[in-house]
Amino acid sequence: MNRQALLAVARGEAPADLVLLNASVINTFTGSVEEADVAVSQGRIAGIGDYGDGKVVMDLERRYLCPGFIDGHVHLESSMLSPGEFAAAVVPRGVLAVVTDFHEIANVCGLAGIRYVLRYGEEIPLDIFGMAPSCVPATLLETSGARLTSGDLKEIKVLDKIIGLGEVMNYPGVIHGDPEVLAKIDLFRGLVVDGHAPGVSGKDLNAYLSAGIQSDHECTTLDEAEEKLNKGMHIMIREGSSEKNLEALLPLVNDRTFRRCFFVTDDRTCADLLSDGDVDGVLRKAVGMGLDPVRAIQMATTNTAEYFRLKGLGAIAPGFRANMAVLKDLSEMEAAMVFYDGRLVAKDGELISAIPRIRADLTHTVNIRPFRVEDLEIRGKDETAPVIEIIRDQIVTKRRDEKVRTGEGLVLPDVSRDILKLVVVERHHASGNMGLGLVKGFGLKRGALASTIAHDSHNVMAVGTSDLDIFLAIKELERIQGGLSVTAEGRVLGSLALPIAGLLSEEPLRTVVRGLEELQGLASELGCVLSSPFATLSFLALPVIPELRLTDLGMVDVNQFKILE
Repeated sequence: MNRQALLAVARGEAPADLVLLNASVINTFTGSVEEADVAVSQGRIAGIGDYGDGKVVMDLERRYLCPGFIDGHVHLESSMLSPGEFAAAVVPRGVLAVVTDFHEIANVCGLAGIRYVLRYGEEIPLDIFGMAPSCVPATLLETSGARLTSGDLKEIKVLDKIIGLGEVMNYPGVIHGDPEVLAKIDLFRGLVVDGHAPGVSGKDLNAYLSAGIQSDHECTTLDEAEEKLNKGMHIMIREGSSEKNLEALLPLVNDRTFRRCFFVTDDRTCADLLSDGDVDGVLRKAVGMGLDPVRAIQMATTNTAEYFRLKGLGAIAPGFRANMAVLKDLSEMEAAMVFYDGRLVAKDGELISAIPRIRADLTHTVNIRPFRVEDLEIRGKDETAPVIEIIRDQIVTKRRDEKVRTGEGLVLPDVSRDILKLVVVERHHASGNMGLGLVKGFGLKRGALASTIAHDSHNVMAVGTSDLDIFLAIKELERIQGGLSVTAEGRVLGSLALPIAGLLSEEPLRTVVRGLEELQGLASELGCVLSSPFATLSFLALPVIPELRLTDLGMVDVNQFKILE
């Protein structure tokens, strides 16, 4: 950057590259709206005030101009899109930066997965800031495709755009002083260290924070968020596809607290990104619930940028990067134009900047030891068994000890009571590990659903009413080398291939959305009552979220952090 040229534009002595006339500028420092012109030079904001001389001049006619939105905690992999197609979904909505924790793709492919996403980020009009994955694997209660030690994190820490340590999910390890967990935290002293502490409170929370954790995105109740805020944590208010906490947590935001809060999505499907957006959708919903729109914008821009120390982002001010969105109004938060480093990259909801295709050598990751339909049988004569109960619009679950249906020495699904079979098959090393259990809450009357998206180790996960349909759904995923599938009456009804690490597609945004919506429609026809069944299914193997989960090693009681007999 030619600083002398930038200063000349700022002084009004040289023409700007771009001048935006008559803008209603959202000042995220003061929470006010200012009528002014904005001059841009070399991708930076040179000045705000009275400017008119520019190579390109646009009259905004008093429309609102705000900083680009920042999603402070998102897993790109949950969108099922390549990073380029993810950008195509979110950039036209004014989202110009995301902070992503790489533990999804890293659990499958290790460092190669991280390099793939960062390489893509260099070519697209979206800043992808990475948090080094702290828990690969998340726990020893499951089998992952890779393992990253504190030594490996030293190599990751020096990569460009790595800004901190990702959510430390092994909260029992932190609380009880596990040396390897603490070594990872110590490696990132002086940088941001994100937390993950669902339901942790009291002295356990004190211990967790004493280790150096700074934030949490797992709060589901106002009381939990207030305790964590009072003890110094930054609160990420989350609203994803299957984890919806905005309504419960928005009362936390007031004049005293809002600077310590910001919005995140965590996990959103491609269908939700296309229909409702990313963090812009969270803003829209928050404003609809009564939050002042300027404050909402602050919570998706400067608050996030300041927490993550993203210099030059989060505000429209001299010297800041010219990442900006022109909003039609402050209720819908709909972007008419989007600028990335002063360059117009989207207009009227469409990306006008080219998206490259970057080859990913992360295919053929589904390796399953051959098994028979009979291997899916649950043997037992007990009248009761632990059942995972889904809580609608949350990723926490409940443990239910239910009277189960049995026959000929086997525990059977009970469709009439919505108790279905749940299966996890290890798919990285062909070990033959298989977890079998029961789940309540899908509502399926027939058939089965399966997915290779299963947080965080991403083994194959299936739910169904019959062993044959579950078997066929898993075999279909093996055939297409990752993705989603639906079966019924002994045949495959549909599938969506996700060949990159079994998590991502290289197809265009709308093609992937159409495929997902077709499968969700099939699931609904089979009786499923969930709006995002595959997103819900993907979290049932996550042994760091209470209360009960299923991994390839068996049923996990998360509260006790152990596998049940």
